[in-house]
Amino acid sequence: MTLGCSKNLVDSEALMGQLRRNNIEVVHEKDKGANIVVINTCGFINDAKEESIETILNYVEAKKSGLVEKVYVMGCLSERYKNDLQNEIKEVDGFYGVGAMDTILNDLGADYRAELIGERVVTTPKHYAYLKVSEGCDRRCSFCAIPLIRGKHISRSIEDLVAEARNLADEGVKELILIAQDLTYYGIDLYNERKLADLLRELCSIDSIEWIRLHYTYPAGFPEDVLDVMRDNSKICNYIDIPLQHIDEGLLRSMKRGASEDTTRGLIAKFREKVPNVAIRTTFIVGYPGETQEAFESLKDFISESKFDRLGVFQYSPEEGTDAFKLDDDISDEVKEARASELMEVQQDISLSLNEKKVGHNFKVIIDREEQEYYVGRTEFDSPEVDNEVLIDKNTELSIGSFYEVEVYRADLFDLFAKII
Repeated sequence: MTLGCSKNLVDSEALMGQLRRNNIEVVHEKDKGANIVVINTCGFINDAKEESIETILNYVEAKKSGLVEKVYVMGCLSERYKNDLQNEIKEVDGFYGVGAMDTILNDLGADYRAELIGERVVTTPKHYAYLKVSEGCDRRCSFCAIPLIRGKHISRSIEDLVAEARNLADEGVKELILIAQDLTYYGIDLYNERKLADLLRELCSIDSIEWIRLHYTYPAGFPEDVLDVMRDNSKICNYIDIPLQHIDEGLLRSMKRGASEDTTRGLIAKFREKVPNVAIRTTFIVGYPGETQEAFESLKDFISESKFDRLGVFQYSPEEGTDAFKLDDDISDEVKEARASELMEVQQDISLSLNEKKVGHNFKVIIDREEQEYYVGRTEFDSPEVDNEVLIDKNTELSIGSFYEVEVYRADLFDLFAKII
């Protein structure tokens, strides 16, 4: 059972790979018939922590009822609150933090095999997979506990990543989604310079990989040579996921983002100058300590002006051990919720307008699944599970995981309706 982000999912897949190579049968998020449950938890924000605890308690009850024999807990929540969890939920058979693969394998009766690093049991649809290029984060954003949980940034070598990507391609993966706590920091610890562009060039040499997508980039110090690679190589999706968090100058300083309003605006302009049809996904935080109504209005205006393709909003929650935790959480939950709703209303109008502009145009799509009367696909401007989808009538038989050219004939807030050309 995996909770939280795609980086957690990759950790679960790596654990499953080790277990399988130890001849232990393992399934992902299908507990029917399983006698041992491993829960990979998230500890990022309050909602995620609550979901993790609720899931643990549910499986503890299943254990008490005799439905499962043992329950183990790993991941971010367990790393951050291991002692508290052990004291409060004694029915769990073992708690493990991040980086404790060898320990949990030993307790599961398996041997940790270092030569299997990079081998995983992919749990996503077989045509796409996540590629985690590094672990940890050297940033010190005031609101974020990730460095406390995951530690300092550690890049994997280009050679190891290309080898893993080739293995994934051999298993049928056509789309790689690059992930990290901070993707644009990749390489500094290993090569003394940012190496994301070089990594992308190497990954593009894998013939059967058709799309490469970038998640979790960071605005401060964004390596502009990545934009050149994106512009010049059709395998790199014209898609950038870059959490900006705010635009107010004072809040950006308090958040320790390393970016100003001017540099943020300049970076977005640079994206669109170098890659004119780039899709930008971003996230913002509302209700951060000291966010005045004026600061919020500035953020709303910035979103209206920038017309981001995809946008998410988080409501600030204090995290123990972070610098912002020392600040007065002076925005009420009601105001936070109202501000989040207001921003999403603005974004809905933008999303509908951008989608309507796609009507009458042709796009390359990959088919992810079937759903009642539709095949469900995505363009290069959409990441799985979080972005828009393309719905195609089932009047032609299509193959899951294959690419097709389509023409969009209708659009709504979140979906495009298209026909095969």
